[in-house]
Amino acid sequence: MKSIIRRLLTRKEHKLGTKLSGEEQLKRQVTAVYGLLANLMGSDKLVMKAGKLDALHLMRSERLEERVLALKKIVLEDPTLTDVPKREDIPEELTEIEDVLADLLARRTVQEALEKKIAERMEQRHEEYLRELRMEILREETGPDNPFTLKKYAELEKLERKKLSTSISEYLRPRELSAVIGQEKAIKALFAKIASPYPQHVILYGPPGVGKTTVARLILEEAKRLPYTPFDADARFVEVDGTTLRWDPRDVTNPLLGSVHDPIYQGAKRDLADGAVPEPKLGLVTEAHGGILFIDEIGELDLMLQNKLLKVLEDKRVKFDSSYYDPSDPNVPKYIKKLFEEGAPADFILIGATTRDPSEINPALRSRCAEVFFEPLSQKDIQVIVCSAAERLGVKLEPGVAELISEYTVEGRKATSILADCYGVALQRCGGTGSVPEEVTITKRDLEDVIQTSRLAPYVTVQAQSGAEVGKILGLGVSGFLGSVIEIEAVAFPAKAERQGTLRFNETAGSMAKDSVFNAASVVRLVTGKEISDYDLHVNVVGGGRIDGPSAGLAVALALISAIENIPLRQDVAVTGEISLQGRVRPVGGIQEKIYGAKQARVKRVLVPVENQREVPKELRDIEVIPVFSVQDALALVSGLEEAGSGTNIGISPSLWPSQQIARPLTS
Repeated sequence: MKSIIRRLLTRKEHKLGTKLSGEEQLKRQVTAVYGLLANLMGSDKLVMKAGKLDALHLMRSERLEERVLALKKIVLEDPTLTDVPKREDIPEELTEIEDVLADLLARRTVQEALEKKIAERMEQRHEEYLRELRMEILREETGPDNPFTLKKYAELEKLERKKLSTSISEYLRPRELSAVIGQEKAIKALFAKIASPYPQHVILYGPPGVGKTTVARLILEEAKRLPYTPFDADARFVEVDGTTLRWDPRDVTNPLLGSVHDPIYQGAKRDLADGAVPEPKLGLVTEAHGGILFIDEIGELDLMLQNKLLKVLEDKRVKFDSSYYDPSDPNVPKYIKKLFEEGAPADFILIGATTRDPSEINPALRSRCAEVFFEPLSQKDIQVIVCSAAERLGVKLEPGVAELISEYTVEGRKATSILADCYGVALQRCGGTGSVPEEVTITKRDLEDVIQTSRLAPYVTVQAQSGAEVGKILGLGVSGFLGSVIEIEAVAFPAKAERQGTLRFNETAGSMAKDSVFNAASVVRLVTGKEISDYDLHVNVVGGGRIDGPSAGLAVALALISAIENIPLRQDVAVTGEISLQGRVRPVGGIQEKIYGAKQARVKRVLVPVENQREVPKELRDIEVIPVFSVQDALALVSGLEEAGSGTNIGISPSLWPSQQIARPLTS
């Protein structure tokens, strides 16, 4: 400011060609300052401001000192200033006034620059707005469609008009709990845990195709009708398969729990992308809020994802986090701010289903859930399911069809699928009349065609037989909650040289089965008093079936004793149990499943360890289960010695004779 005023004064002196005196220079300097004020504020505003500050008369005064005082009042906007500066103080006062004017000019320059940019930006936005407005009007008048898109739309409409009938599995699915066959105990247990004022998380165990998903869905419908349950009428049943759930450890995507979408790399709504606002995507746990989340094959779910799910079960909410989220950003919508700050609600009941053994399930998950076991379906259950499905389809079954189907599967879903295939074959046999015949009968011939074309094999490959054989016995195994009968046979030949006998065993049965053979070899010497090294022994699991666990020990020991002592063993008796080196029969797992497998094979008698008595079902039909304490007890029961009496001699040392108090059947 000072330099500007000085340059103005210097120019005037050059034009006049004279050098001004000090008095004249001050006057001209004051006049120049007034000129700048007039340019800065405008002449009218300057006069009005001087009037308000009581400086108008001073500004028009002839005295230089009063004019300087007027300048000071106007520039500093202070009407209380009354002291007229002295002549010698005028330069200093002018300097102070010039500094204030310099600040005002600087602010005005910056303000003008900003206003210019704002005006340019507003003009640009205005043009963009007008352009979008024109496009919107065009879309309203003509729409976004063109002949090509309209053709695609017509094709979709044509596809929508084509409807196939409901799938056979959906059509034959039970519509009420009373229609579910063979699961009365499981239904009762699950109903007690779900249809309650305080429902529990549950894990369902059982083989595939026995109705776990159907029962869970129907129980929710029943629970919604009860007034004391927390389920509303609109409570949802959200079903997902644990084998198909894929997620990213960085939480980029997580369909189960939900994730946060980065608007830059993953896409978002346009208004969110423009402001770089991250958008949480809700998962299935929130979709199931207030209802049931059913996870089939929950044992296949990623372990880390299981742990995250457990956290949601405890908190009943899902938390979201993102480095892009700014809580102070005014462009963040309310629902996104609520999701980031409070999380999404996830108060639901978890029902998981699995075909795995409970020992293979995450212990942390098991501790938070009740457990319900579904029973394998018997042949009679399969027959009832087939007859019920045939009634729904409106077809008749030739005698023996339902029984034959029950020999090829233990899954209700598979049984109805076979029946549906037979229905198609029967329709084809009836002839292409153009309409469904009024009466269709499925014959055994139709079923045999399906069995042949589908390459079906009987589920039970080993059947109990009447009579007895030396060195052969039926053992019991479990796989996926389904028990099965295993044929174990042994043969003994005198060794070529004394104490140089060999023991062979098929390796495909597994290492645990091999250990059972060596344990059994030691027990044979204890029971018979003979050296097994005097024999060449060969133990074989017929069919090469793999045996997991030590439960084949008793069967192997009995087969070896039978082979060495030439004792015939009943072929309608199955045994299970681990043996100790003292000949005791130790407890094993899967007793119920093994008894089920024995019934499927038409076994009449099952021997189980004494310590497994409490696991034997109370209501058994067509089979007797007898607990045994030692190998000697089992040998007596499997060879029929309990009828022969203690005086019968079969070559076993009298001191090792079976105990006099042989255990009686648990049920007849």
